[in-house]
Amino acid sequence: MKRALCIMSGGMDSTLCAYLAKKEGYKIIALHFDYSQRTEKKEKECFDKICELLAVEKSYSLNTKFIEQIGANSLTDKSLNIPKNELNKNETPNTYVPFRNGIFLSIAAALAEVEKCEAIFIGVLEEDNSGYADCSKLFIEKAQNFINEGRASSIKTVIKTPLINLKKEDIVALAYKENVPLKYTYSCYEREDMACGECDSCLLRLKGFKKAGLKDEIRYAFTPKL
Repeated sequence: MKRALCIMSGGMDSTLCAYLAKKEGYKIIALHFDYSQRTEKKEKECFDKICELLAVEKSYSLNTKFIEQIGANSLTDKSLNIPKNELNKNETPNTYVPFRNGIFLSIAAALAEVEKCEAIFIGVLEEDNSGYADCSKLFIEKAQNFINEGRASSIKTVIKTPLINLKKEDIVALAYKENVPLKYTYSCYEREDMACGECDSCLLRLKGFKKAGLKDEIRYAFTPKL
């Protein structure tokens, strides 16, 4: 049976990717990263629940807390404020974690080689994101070349990004079509008790549900007018 390594944060994009991988007939190896992000415990809780629902045979939750030591982002550095209601600004927000997807894909490549995975699934979006440089098609293409040049295994790995051309409303609609339980996913950058409703990630999620004409079932401390 073909095998796929699915990078899963506990958010709705990566969760949908994992469900699509299963639909394509892949045996799923689930991979989660703990990097001292503010919502680390909640994301891990969601990851574990999704793994249970998908009945994944093997899952990894890896400690990458060195990302906090590198810093320069508000997800791990609590001395920096997470931007509120700034979704439409053009500059890269401080929630950008320097080269995070590059780090994650490098580690995923090593694990994919060990687990003999033909594919790595990652839920990046190029068009409708917060302006992160490591979510582009070009970045993923170059990462795939880098990964396959630097491995001993004869098995080549393709990086699959089934959502890269979609907007959030498309993702919400597709998730409902594929019976993905979005109520067990989490997107907030700041709070673990309930989603803040004001950070970029919450705003993108809420905007996606609104445009898709569907209701988000997770709890919010604040519900903005979109």
